[in-house]
Amino acid sequence: MAIRFSRRDREDPEINLIPFIDVLLVVLIFLMLTATFSRYTQLQVRLPEADAEAAQTQAHEIVVAIGADGRYAVGGQVLTTPSVQALTAALQQAALGQTEPTLVINADAAATHQSVINAMEAARNAGLQRITFATQQPRER
Repeated sequence: MAIRFSRRDREDPEINLIPFIDVLLVVLIFLMLTATFSRYTQLQVRLPEADAEAAQTQAHEIVVAIGADGRYAVGGQVLTTPSVQALTAALQQAALGQTEPTLVINADAAATHQSVINAMEAARNAGLQRITFATQQPRER
């Protein structure tokens, strides 16, 4: 007894793409509705203002001023080269003979963050561990 298979009853398999396209459209709509588009170059950042009591001056303070152009001044003396090494040497010179001096950083509002980080790095290299930042009172509007 031989079994014969007939190819007349079988249809060729085909892939139905319509459900796949429907799912992709739903996913596309979902992504379009939930995506946020922001431009980081147009962020308006307002720096915080400090509304605190006036700081008391301490006997062992070293004041570092940072200008908007990135220049440094230690104790009123402007440094000729705005590098971390020059600032470290100036801080070590200013800290001679003082026990645990406090470094006060007066940074201009337009000064770059990198110049402030450089001042902090120079303070670490000079062995200064007490650092504070000077702020100003907010103006009345």
